[in-house]
Amino acid sequence: MTKKLLHEAALERPMLGDGAMGTQLMAAGLEQGHCGEAWNLSHPERVLAIQRRYVEAGSECLITNTFGGSRIMLNRHCEGEHVAAINKAGVEIAREAFSGKDGYVLGDLGPFGGLLTPLGEFTEDQVRSAFEEQATALVEAGADAIIVETQTSLEELLIGIQAAQAAGAQCIIGSMAYDVTLDGSTFRTMMGIDAERAATFMEENGAHIVALNCGTGMEMERARMAVEGYKKVTSLPVMVQPNAGKPRLENMKILYDQTPDQMVTGLLPLLEAGANIVGACCGSTPEHIRAFRQVMDGFLESEGMRAHGA
Repeated sequence: MTKKLLHEAALERPMLGDGAMGTQLMAAGLEQGHCGEAWNLSHPERVLAIQRRYVEAGSECLITNTFGGSRIMLNRHCEGEHVAAINKAGVEIAREAFSGKDGYVLGDLGPFGGLLTPLGEFTEDQVRSAFEEQATALVEAGADAIIVETQTSLEELLIGIQAAQAAGAQCIIGSMAYDVTLDGSTFRTMMGIDAERAATFMEENGAHIVALNCGTGMEMERARMAVEGYKKVTSLPVMVQPNAGKPRLENMKILYDQTPDQMVTGLLPLLEAGANIVGACCGSTPEHIRAFRQVMDGFLESEGMRAHGA
């Protein structure tokens, strides 16, 4: 039996994503400023152990350890010649973490880490080439979807979506990073894009799922508001990955202040708002995802009973 496409499965019932990778890699020994994506080749067992813990906690979708896996990003760590190998290994490790379970591997295509000309030094053609190279490696390795994540500008988002399309991705997720405004009244990306505009743009340009992750102040309640904003303008599935609270520096390490018990209190409102895939971003752990799984299972059970008139 052919596995359903992710955006089709997500419309049938809410699904559970995974949590943070970067902070988990640092907990496993990655030094600040070093290339976590290179661990797909040098320490695959450590990456696998992290993703297995997410699967054991209940994740149905795993994002590959390829956030900074474009040639532009890898060149900064002198790893550019390993683009294809790093991205291929990222997909294979995530697939192995499911241990034969029917989960979804989301190939992660993060920002290129700069600005396009004339504001920055990289041309659109350079970024497009880097994104297409990465997306092709992820799709050829068997990723079920490409997530173009932590985006703040529509220009870079579009290049990512088009790169995923050129690579033949069957499901494309566009994920924005919003920041709460100084007066606390709303949230926009660093480049001034609001949720409704982003969702409309993503649907018009061929994304299959609209999403958000990361951002400053984008915790569970703000994520719920973003879901509502998305739902106003699109019928596409919505994916949300809020941070585990606010970051703080402690003993030269970045820690996040929301425990699993604190963070999970915002999950039910998210599901009731219509979120189709829920995971977590910076600072979250398998314990956060395990708490999410319990609440989500209860929600699915109550929805099933309601559907059967109980």
